Amino acid sequence: MRVLFAAPGHYWKAWAPALRAACPEVELCRDGDPAGFDALIYAPGYPEDGGALDFTPFTRARVVQSLWAGVERIVTNPTLTQPLCRMVDPGLALGMRDYCLGWAMRAHLGMDAYAQDGVWRNGQVPPLASARRVTVLGLGELGRTVALGLAGLGFDVTGWSLSGRPVEGIEVLAGPDLPRALQRAEILVCLLPDTAQTRDLLDAETLALLPRGAWIVNAGRGTLIDEEALIPALEDGGRHAVLDVFRHEPLPPGHPFWAHPRVTVTPHVAAETRPATAAPVAAENLRRAMAGAPLLHLVDRTRGY
Repeated sequence: MRVLFAAPGHYWKAWAPALRAACPEVELCRDGDPAGFDALIYAPGYPEDGGALDFTPFTRARVVQSLWAGVERIVTNPTLTQPLCRMVDPGLALGMRDYCLGWAMRAHLGMDAYAQDGVWRNGQVPPLASARRVTVLGLGELGRTVALGLAGLGFDVTGWSLSGRPVEGIEVLAGPDLPRALQRAEILVCLLPDTAQTRDLLDAETLALLPRGAWIVNAGRGTLIDEEALIPALEDGGRHAVLDVFRHEPLPPGHPFWAHPRVTVTPHVAAETRPATAAPVAAENLRRAMAGAPLLHLVDRTRGY
């Protein structure tokens, strides 16, 4: 099985050993005749000249396995006719859980209220987690893991997705119920993909539905939030936003988010695909492709994920 490693060069050192260990029967290559490859391992940023990859010559390829959970940078490529699979990495899900639960707890406990200035503020006692309402937007693999983790801490958790697919132990709302999901969200965790249906989902109108003092944790995609509408919504409602993803990354040094007291910026570190846990997922799909078996995490082109 010949596989093209179609990813930026800096990926090679970590990923090549992990992929070879997980799938030793693979001949992993960095270049070669496109017609000679059985599959591609893909990550955004390839080719490194900034152009779009032309998938047309890969006539023998049976699968394109993404190393990223999000596939918005490749799914609209008109030359891509091969099956595309997104990465569902157990390590990625756990990393996202840790990030979102950490910020939810910080918001819930009001950790930033205790200034180290000699003032004894013992009247600022947080409620129990069971009295704090949290909404998770997006209930894919990452969203489900985060929602269940929050529920495990005792939070009153509701999930929302376009489809409303059930999650055991979590109240799930579907598309038309977005206003209800937002109105209850004292903490709002955003883990939606970037699709035509989710872009600017949180605009001035929908942000205004959030309770006063609500916290927003966006670790999904930067396109979910109308950036121009966000700061007024934070200021008007005494709200706070923790943002890990942005429309343009890296976030420019002069961007107003950096200096705004109601915004916390983290540099897209919420979760990372880890070669040690993700390589076995890729290896399983390579074997399935060669055997003609059903692929894992196959992307629905019409939905964009």
